Amino acid sequence: MFRGVYEHQIDAKGRTSLPARLRETLVGSYDERLIITTALDPCLHAYPVREWEQLEAALAKRNPMEPGVKTLMRLYVASAQECPLDKLGRVLIPPSLRAHAGLDKDVVWAGMVKVIELWSRDGWAKAQEEARKEASSADVMRVLTELRQ
Repeated sequence: MFRGVYEHQIDAKGRTSLPARLRETLVGSYDERLIITTALDPCLHAYPVREWEQLEAALAKRNPMEPGVKTLMRLYVASAQECPLDKLGRVLIPPSLRAHAGLDKDVVWAGMVKVIELWSRDGWAKAQEEARKEASSADVMRVLTELRQ
């Protein structure tokens, strides 16, 4: 499982290092490839290839004309790109994906169980602030209670 928050930088070519802990999980449980796509939030989602293929298989069973499915495919699947790690553990983030998440210098990798989020530092700070405001909502407490049962 992917967990933890790690601050890194992205260079002018769009390369950033996958944090060692996340890399250990990726290579130990999967392989050295990520599928990276635009998230609905202003960040990127990075999936191990096997997890991404499971998501695609589940989507393939759905009616592609269903409004939510069509939108998800356009926003999430169409933007997805395979991004392998290089020998130094870096990932090259394509320009269109960098633009979506506003990645220019300081980035934050956040482990989210089976997916990794990649944020600009400012975007992550804003998302954390919003999450803390919502943390006291009944929905968050209900989910936490259900998970602990």
